[in-house]
Amino acid sequence: MKLYIKYMVSLRCKMVVKQEFQKLGINDLTIELGMVETVADVTESQQEQLKINLLKSGLELLDDKKKILIEKIKNVIIEMIHYSEDLPKTNYSDYISEKLDYDYTYLSNIFSEVKGITIQQFIIIHKIERVKELLLYDEFNLTEIAYKMHYSSVAHLSNQFKKITGLSPSFYKQLKQKRKDNLENM
Repeated sequence: MKLYIKYMVSLRCKMVVKQEFQKLGINDLTIELGMVETVADVTESQQEQLKINLLKSGLELLDDKKKILIEKIKNVIIEMIHYSEDLPKTNYSDYISEKLDYDYTYLSNIFSEVKGITIQQFIIIHKIERVKELLLYDEFNLTEIAYKMHYSSVAHLSNQFKKITGLSPSFYKQLKQKRKDNLENM
């Protein structure tokens, strides 16, 4: 049986979900971002209890088909940007369409209708969040980050970064250093 869970976007969320299933005595399961597959069926009462317990952790058991599809789209994008070593070499639209086995236009229309932004805008927002992480870790310079995140140039990355955050990448990095210096001087 497959169950879909909204807001399950990290490894920590996966651990919380696993614990909630174990509390209900359901141990034989596979957990992926946004989805849990159990070997045995989950009863109505177990689903109700799961729904209540997950809400306490900020997660939501989904039953609406559109919402489930939206969560699948979001999880494919989040996994692709935040948890994959390399971004796909193909177009994001082809990648998402192939992963979910739906026509991209259909996915795009439903996503825009429900979320109020396009899939492309959602991807850009998450790419910038990933860039922010990489800048804070200080492992890569901006040129390496632009290459890793498949930007055509550092200028393209910088323009998108500024459009989303209101700051240039270098200024964002300086803010991090100022915060660190302030903490050390306390």
